[in-house]
Amino acid sequence: MGAVDKAKNKAEELAGSAKEKIGKATGDTDTEAEGQKDRAKGNLKQAGEKVKDVFKD
Repeated sequence: MGAVDKAKNKAEELAGSAKEKIGKATGDTDTEAEGQKDRAKGNLKQAGEKVKDVFKD
């Protein structure tokens, strides 16, 4: 299940990055902030997966 979680987390990070860029391009600060939040959440989840991998071995 780890690989699936990692893929979902990466997808969330990429979607957040895209949303952030769309918000910046359109001048929509709410969308930009939401994208930043989503990207940060994806990064945080990826870090958690890496920590789990370290202790799995």
